[in-house]
Amino acid sequence: MVEIVEVGPRDGLQNEPTLLSTEQKVELVRRAVAAGARRVELASFVNPRLVPAMADAEAVVAGVAGMPGLVTSGLVLNVRGAERALGTAVDEVNVVVVSTDAFSQRNSGMPTADAVAMAGKVAALVSAEQRAVSVTLAAAFGCPFSGEVPVARVADLARQCAVDGVSEIALADTIGVGVPSDVRRLVAAVRAAVPSHVRLRAHFHNTRNTGYANAVAAVEEGLDVLDSSVGGIGGCPFAPNATGNIATEDLVYLLHRSGIATGLDLERLRADAVWVGEQLGKQVPGLLSRAGAFPS
Repeated sequence: MVEIVEVGPRDGLQNEPTLLSTEQKVELVRRAVAAGARRVELASFVNPRLVPAMADAEAVVAGVAGMPGLVTSGLVLNVRGAERALGTAVDEVNVVVVSTDAFSQRNSGMPTADAVAMAGKVAALVSAEQRAVSVTLAAAFGCPFSGEVPVARVADLARQCAVDGVSEIALADTIGVGVPSDVRRLVAAVRAAVPSHVRLRAHFHNTRNTGYANAVAAVEEGLDVLDSSVGGIGGCPFAPNATGNIATEDLVYLLHRSGIATGLDLERLRADAVWVGEQLGKQVPGLLSRAGAFPS
């Protein structure tokens, strides 16, 4: 069984030129839950001037309140964002630490060392409120400004971030440069660097059409939780030439055909991808919504 974290409402929408209303975002979450999603990243609590698509983060969290069986997550870049998240009913806080100084400065206005220290403060703040904390190591497979990121650096960052309260660390290929051999090396190094109780998650973008191969490699290495976005929409606003995440429906087709359960309904996911494309006024990058499942 592989758990799929639906990140469409956050990572999917944050880089789209068409801004959806709060009501449309809530409907997107409702559709994801109806398709079987049990963990959804709803929004990022960031400066709305820099990421206008996330300006209604609090309203989105309020709008999905009471959906049965749903665990909600919010992304933050600093303590102020964590405080905003804690002012809502969000279940989990996901704090980002970018693996290189050059990208970290552009993404959160601080070098990586400061981001690690900030993540520790966020973990203490959030865990004191009895809520879950995860850390995403962004640009873990490569940086658009600094190039290659050494595996040893990412493993050391993971070790530093695995402080009390942090239950999960995500390895994110923010710009979609990794290949399966990179996944195997990085997962092994990080697993050796963090306590055994810290769960590992993977977050892949399909910028260079390697995201699905990377997802399979991660599962083969024992990871049982993956991020994906309905329709394959999204990307990082601070990364040049960013394209979307791996598509939830395409990933689920791949896993199901490989005999790996996800608990998600493929036909509902396909319909959701078509729906979100209609809301955004474009054809989504994911392919299953066009080709259909097999057998039909």
